[in-house]
Amino acid sequence: MELVTFLIDFIIHIDKHLEAFVTNYGVWVYALLFLIIFVETGVVVMPFLPGDSLLFVVGTMCGVGLMSYPLAVGLLFVAAVLGDQCNYSIGRYFGPKVFQWEQSRFFNKKAFDQAHAFYERYGGITIVAARFMPFLRTFAPFVGGVSQMTRSKFTFYNIGGAVLWVGGIVTAGYFFGNVPFVKEHLEKIIWAMILIPGLLVLFGAWKAGRKARPST
Repeated sequence: MELVTFLIDFIIHIDKHLEAFVTNYGVWVYALLFLIIFVETGVVVMPFLPGDSLLFVVGTMCGVGLMSYPLAVGLLFVAAVLGDQCNYSIGRYFGPKVFQWEQSRFFNKKAFDQAHAFYERYGGITIVAARFMPFLRTFAPFVGGVSQMTRSKFTFYNIGGAVLWVGGIVTAGYFFGNVPFVKEHLEKIIWAMILIPGLLVLFGAWKAGRKARPST
Protein backbone atom coordinates (compact mmCIF):
# COMPACT_ATOMS: atom_id res chain seq x y z
CA MET A 1 0.00 0.00 0.00
CA GLU A 2 2.87 2.37 0.75
CA LEU A 3 4.21 1.88 -2.79
CA VAL A 4 0.78 2.58 -4.29
CA THR A 5 0.38 5.69 -2.13
CA PHE A 6 3.84 6.90 -3.16
CA LEU A 7 3.14 6.33 -6.86
CA ILE A 8 -0.17 8.20 -6.69
CA ASP A 9 1.47 11.08 -4.84
CA PHE A 10 4.38 11.10 -7.30
CA ILE A 11 2.10 11.19 -10.33
CA ILE A 12 -0.32 13.82 -8.99
CA HIS A 13 2.40 16.06 -7.54
CA ILE A 14 5.02 15.31 -10.14
CA ASP A 15 5.77 19.01 -10.57
CA LYS A 16 6.91 19.31 -6.95
CA HIS A 17 8.89 16.04 -6.99
CA LEU A 18 10.62 16.91 -10.23
CA GLU A 19 11.51 20.42 -9.13
CA ALA A 20 12.97 19.06 -5.88
CA PHE A 21 15.01 16.50 -7.82
CA VAL A 22 16.39 19.17 -10.15
CA THR A 23 17.31 21.34 -7.16
CA ASN A 24 19.08 18.50 -5.32
CA TYR A 25 20.67 16.52 -8.15
CA GLY A 26 20.95 18.85 -11.14
CA VAL A 27 21.72 17.17 -14.46
CA TRP A 28 20.97 13.71 -13.05
CA VAL A 29 17.32 14.57 -13.66
CA TYR A 30 17.86 13.80 -17.35
CA ALA A 31 18.97 10.25 -16.51
CA LEU A 32 15.90 9.79 -14.27
CA LEU A 33 13.55 11.07 -16.97
CA PHE A 34 15.16 8.90 -19.64
CA LEU A 35 14.72 5.85 -17.40
CA ILE A 36 11.08 6.60 -16.59
CA ILE A 37 10.05 7.13 -20.23
CA PHE A 38 12.04 4.12 -21.44
CA VAL A 39 10.58 1.81 -18.79
CA GLU A 40 7.02 3.09 -19.24
CA THR A 41 7.10 2.52 -23.00
CA GLY A 42 9.52 -0.41 -23.08
CA VAL A 43 8.44 -2.76 -20.30
CA VAL A 44 4.96 -4.13 -20.76
CA VAL A 45 4.44 -4.61 -17.00
CA MET A 46 5.04 -0.91 -16.19
CA PRO A 47 2.03 0.92 -17.69
CA PHE A 48 1.30 2.89 -14.52
CA LEU A 49 4.32 5.19 -14.73
CA PRO A 50 3.59 8.84 -15.60
CA GLY A 51 3.97 9.73 -19.27
CA ASP A 52 1.95 12.66 -20.59
CA SER A 53 1.94 14.51 -17.26
CA LEU A 54 5.68 14.01 -16.87
CA LEU A 55 6.40 15.43 -20.33
CA PHE A 56 4.16 18.42 -19.67
CA VAL A 57 5.90 19.19 -16.37
CA VAL A 58 9.29 18.81 -18.05
CA GLY A 59 8.22 21.45 -20.56
CA THR A 60 7.12 23.67 -17.70
CA MET A 61 10.54 23.29 -16.05
CA CYS A 62 12.22 24.16 -19.34
CA GLY A 63 10.02 27.23 -19.65
CA VAL A 64 11.42 28.73 -16.43
CA GLY A 65 15.02 27.78 -17.20
CA LEU A 66 15.38 24.91 -14.71
CA MET A 67 16.05 22.45 -17.57
CA SER A 68 17.31 22.60 -21.15
CA TYR A 69 14.48 22.33 -23.67
CA PRO A 70 16.53 20.86 -26.59
CA LEU A 71 18.35 18.40 -24.32
CA ALA A 72 15.14 17.26 -22.63
CA VAL A 73 13.26 16.81 -25.91
CA GLY A 74 16.18 15.00 -27.55
CA LEU A 75 16.77 12.58 -24.69
CA LEU A 76 13.11 11.81 -24.11
CA PHE A 77 12.56 11.28 -27.83
CA VAL A 78 15.36 8.70 -27.87
CA ALA A 79 13.95 7.06 -24.71
CA ALA A 80 10.47 6.84 -26.25
CA VAL A 81 11.74 5.34 -29.52
CA LEU A 82 14.02 2.82 -27.81
CA GLY A 83 11.29 1.91 -25.33
CA ASP A 84 8.77 1.05 -28.03
CA GLN A 85 11.41 -0.83 -30.02
CA CYS A 86 12.24 -2.87 -26.91
CA ASN A 87 8.57 -3.56 -26.23
CA TYR A 88 7.97 -4.58 -29.84
CA SER A 89 11.00 -6.89 -29.78
CA ILE A 90 9.79 -8.54 -26.56
CA GLY A 91 6.41 -9.24 -28.14
CA ARG A 92 7.93 -10.46 -31.39
CA TYR A 93 10.37 -12.79 -29.59
CA PHE A 94 8.22 -14.16 -26.78
CA GLY A 95 4.81 -14.20 -28.49
CA PRO A 96 5.42 -17.38 -30.50
CA LYS A 97 7.20 -19.03 -27.57
CA VAL A 98 4.36 -18.32 -25.13
CA PHE A 99 1.68 -19.59 -27.47
CA GLN A 100 3.81 -22.41 -28.89
CA TRP A 101 1.89 -21.69 -32.08
CA GLU A 102 -0.31 -24.47 -33.43
CA GLN A 103 0.88 -26.94 -30.82
CA SER A 104 -0.71 -24.92 -27.99
CA ARG A 105 -4.35 -25.15 -27.01
CA PHE A 106 -4.09 -21.46 -26.06
CA PHE A 107 -3.12 -20.43 -29.57
CA ASN A 108 -5.91 -19.33 -31.85
CA LYS A 109 -4.61 -19.26 -35.42
CA LYS A 110 -7.59 -17.32 -36.71
CA ALA A 111 -7.27 -14.68 -33.97
CA PHE A 112 -3.55 -14.36 -34.67
CA ASP A 113 -4.14 -13.94 -38.40
CA GLN A 114 -6.75 -11.26 -37.67
CA ALA A 115 -4.40 -9.41 -35.30
CA HIS A 116 -1.59 -9.59 -37.85
CA ALA A 117 -3.86 -8.30 -40.63
CA PHE A 118 -5.14 -5.50 -38.38
CA TYR A 119 -1.64 -4.34 -37.49
CA GLU A 120 -0.48 -4.52 -41.08
CA ARG A 121 -3.43 -2.38 -42.13
CA TYR A 122 -4.04 -0.09 -39.15
CA GLY A 123 -0.95 -0.69 -37.03
CA GLY A 124 0.68 2.57 -38.03
CA ILE A 125 -2.08 4.83 -36.76
CA THR A 126 -2.52 2.55 -33.74
CA ILE A 127 1.14 2.97 -32.73
CA VAL A 128 0.97 6.76 -33.19
CA ALA A 129 -2.39 7.24 -31.42
CA ALA A 130 -1.42 4.93 -28.56
CA ARG A 131 1.39 7.32 -27.63
CA PHE A 132 -1.25 9.64 -26.19
CA MET A 133 -3.18 6.91 -24.35
CA PRO A 134 -2.00 5.81 -20.89
CA PHE A 135 -1.70 2.03 -20.61
CA LEU A 136 -2.45 1.56 -24.32
CA ARG A 137 0.93 3.05 -25.30
CA THR A 138 2.60 0.34 -23.20
CA PHE A 139 0.69 -2.54 -24.76
CA ALA A 140 0.34 -1.41 -28.40
CA PRO A 141 3.99 -2.00 -29.40
CA PHE A 142 4.00 -5.34 -27.56
CA VAL A 143 0.88 -6.50 -29.42
CA GLY A 144 2.44 -5.22 -32.65
CA GLY A 145 5.39 -7.51 -32.01
CA VAL A 146 3.23 -10.50 -31.05
CA SER A 147 1.14 -10.06 -34.21
CA GLN A 148 4.36 -9.96 -36.29
CA MET A 149 3.90 -6.43 -37.65
CA THR A 150 6.87 -5.82 -39.94
CA ARG A 151 9.75 -4.12 -38.11
CA SER A 152 10.36 -1.49 -40.80
CA LYS A 153 6.73 -0.36 -40.70
CA PHE A 154 6.68 -0.38 -36.91
CA THR A 155 9.91 1.64 -36.70
CA PHE A 156 8.62 4.30 -39.10
CA TYR A 157 5.46 4.94 -37.07
CA ASN A 158 7.31 4.52 -33.79
CA ILE A 159 9.61 7.41 -34.68
CA GLY A 160 6.76 9.55 -36.01
CA GLY A 161 4.66 8.93 -32.91
CA ALA A 162 7.57 9.75 -30.60
CA VAL A 163 8.15 13.06 -32.39
CA LEU A 164 4.50 14.07 -31.95
CA TRP A 165 4.22 12.79 -28.38
CA VAL A 166 7.45 14.07 -26.86
CA GLY A 167 7.78 17.20 -28.98
CA GLY A 168 4.11 18.13 -28.74
CA ILE A 169 3.56 17.69 -25.01
CA VAL A 170 6.92 19.08 -23.86
CA THR A 171 6.38 22.11 -26.10
CA ALA A 172 2.86 22.58 -24.73
CA GLY A 173 4.30 22.57 -21.23
CA TYR A 174 7.03 24.99 -22.28
CA PHE A 175 4.58 27.58 -23.57
CA PHE A 176 1.54 27.03 -21.34
CA GLY A 177 2.79 25.30 -18.19
CA ASN A 178 3.64 28.56 -16.46
CA VAL A 179 0.42 30.37 -17.34
CA PRO A 180 -1.19 31.33 -13.99
CA PHE A 181 -4.45 29.47 -14.70
CA VAL A 182 -2.57 26.29 -15.64
CA LYS A 183 -0.31 26.50 -12.58
CA GLU A 184 -3.32 26.93 -10.29
CA HIS A 185 -5.14 23.94 -11.79
CA LEU A 186 -2.17 21.71 -12.63
CA GLU A 187 -3.39 18.83 -10.46
CA LYS A 188 -6.74 18.78 -12.27
CA ILE A 189 -4.99 19.03 -15.63
CA ILE A 190 -2.79 16.04 -14.75
CA TRP A 191 -5.86 14.03 -13.74
CA ALA A 192 -7.50 14.97 -17.04
CA MET A 193 -4.40 13.87 -18.99
CA ILE A 194 -4.58 10.52 -17.22
CA LEU A 195 -8.33 9.86 -17.19
CA ILE A 196 -9.70 11.33 -20.43
CA PRO A 197 -7.54 9.27 -22.85
CA GLY A 198 -8.23 6.16 -20.76
CA LEU A 199 -11.98 6.75 -20.91
CA LEU A 200 -11.78 7.27 -24.68
CA VAL A 201 -10.02 3.91 -25.01
CA LEU A 202 -12.67 2.17 -22.89
CA PHE A 203 -15.46 3.81 -24.90
CA GLY A 204 -13.83 2.76 -28.17
CA ALA A 205 -13.43 -0.81 -26.91
CA TRP A 206 -17.08 -0.86 -25.80
CA LYS A 207 -18.27 0.39 -29.22
CA ALA A 208 -16.07 -2.13 -31.02
CA GLY A 209 -17.46 -4.88 -28.82
CA ARG A 210 -21.03 -3.89 -29.64
CA LYS A 211 -20.31 -3.85 -33.36
CA ALA A 212 -18.64 -7.25 -33.16
CA ARG A 213 -21.57 -8.76 -31.25
CA PRO A 214 -23.76 -10.83 -33.59
CA SER A 215 -27.27 -9.48 -34.00
CA THR A 216 -30.12 -11.68 -32.92
